Amino acid sequence: MSAPPLINSLEFARDKQRLEGQLPVARMARLQDQLTDAQGELRYVVQGGVNELGVPKLVLSLEGSCWLRCQRCLSALEYPVTLQSTVLLRTEAELDALEDDDEDFDSILAEASLDILNLLEEELLLSLPISPRHSSCQMETSQALAKDSTHPFAALEKLKHP
Repeated sequence: MSAPPLINSLEFARDKQRLEGQLPVARMARLQDQLTDAQGELRYVVQGGVNELGVPKLVLSLEGSCWLRCQRCLSALEYPVTLQSTVLLRTEAELDALEDDDEDFDSILAEASLDILNLLEEELLLSLPISPRHSSCQMETSQALAKDSTHPFAALEKLKHP
């Protein structure tokens, strides 16, 4: 259960290497603020390759689940993770020359020592919902509000119509 290693991203992609394993949710420090429970593991696969234009790429996959906080009821919400993402590896000069709309895939700086843990965590954070919610607690909350007939301005209505 060790953390994913550092890789030379260009060599990894050009040699079409593959890396897979289990990643403990507790090892993702930036994710902890979003979680109610840091238990569990995510299965990851990192596959190197090149696209049709010869640009080195990494295909990232994450599967499993993590426990987020529902923004309505504030209780734990199991969030299934099925993430597949492709990132292109670019030099600093190539990144500077790119326009935002130039590509369908994200590009990152090709590094001799790329931390796969940080890359996987970043992709997971970007894929999380902005406001995670249970599908059922929304109904419970709205039904509870509908049953509460005491309106804060009900006393003013009585003054208006004596």
